[in-house]
Amino acid sequence: MPTKKITIDSKPVVIHKATINPDFNKKSILVDNPWEYVELWIKRQNNSNALFYWQQAHGFYEATKQLPKTSSPLTAYYCFLNATKALLEIKGISYADRHGVTGSSSGVCSLSNETIKFQANGILSELSRLLGEPVNGESFTFKNLIYNLSFIHRAYTLTYSSDPELFYPIINPHFVKIQGQNHAFFTAEIKSEFYKNQITIRKLPATLERDMGHTDKWVIRKINRFQWRTGVANKNANLTRLTNYHKLVRKDIHFIYGTTDLWYFKRTGFGNSIDKCPLTITFALMHRLSELSRYDPIRLKRHFECQHNWLLSEFINLAPSQFIYTIACEITGQEFKIPGIRK
Repeated sequence: MPTKKITIDSKPVVIHKATINPDFNKKSILVDNPWEYVELWIKRQNNSNALFYWQQAHGFYEATKQLPKTSSPLTAYYCFLNATKALLEIKGISYADRHGVTGSSSGVCSLSNETIKFQANGILSELSRLLGEPVNGESFTFKNLIYNLSFIHRAYTLTYSSDPELFYPIINPHFVKIQGQNHAFFTAEIKSEFYKNQITIRKLPATLERDMGHTDKWVIRKINRFQWRTGVANKNANLTRLTNYHKLVRKDIHFIYGTTDLWYFKRTGFGNSIDKCPLTITFALMHRLSELSRYDPIRLKRHFECQHNWLLSEFINLAPSQFIYTIACEITGQEFKIPGIRK
């Protein structure tokens, strides 16, 4: 089944970091950090509330870098909270002035003994709805939630070596069209030689399958298709269908931001795999750490004396930049990349 890459204005269409309303027409934004660009972008929208919350988020972000790990979750969380408010304001979504998440502890210091409950109303609740997630008062342990984040998954599997991997690396994630037809779909290639085997294929989510048309490569594709019609008159309709299809793709395909984009498919279909977006999971986890930092700092200190201390430290160090890069993409609909330095 011969295929060719679909293009917009002669540019191949690849997967986008934004899920809500990605702008496939725009070029990537190359910046060391997205703060100033997003601030200027919000100013052009004449949204004073969003601008204020974005500036507040930036202030808390800078403060977080100066604090020890037992204190920094508090400012990191308020960075997340205000950045999320900026997103909701830009999208014109009203929200209850509540966090939308709460937590509790029990027993000894263990990530399994920290419980996080997603609530029906509040900032996180509206973020979940915006991302297309159900909001039904679910509860999870801290351990299960952090297991479901790609940017911290290596640290997790080194800390809890008995738990299976959830994320598998892919390269060249893009969209193709079947030649002679209007059917298009998502496709990518399994990256590492270590994962190019049937064991990995058996761990694909139910929405993906191996493309047996490539005998010399380990290529995967989304089973469902969407319509992509030729001709300038079909451009807007094509973009609408692509955007809706892309939202479904991003439920299974995750990224880690950095100087090189790293993409993964996420294994699903078993008990510890949680069907939630990285933004909402990261928000909820940092909220729980901020509660401990504010109300029970001795318990938080004890967490850093346990087996999982490195995992927590890595999460606190990495989560702010990962969250802000992702939410900057969602606010603007544009791709943000860290510029490479050529010697």
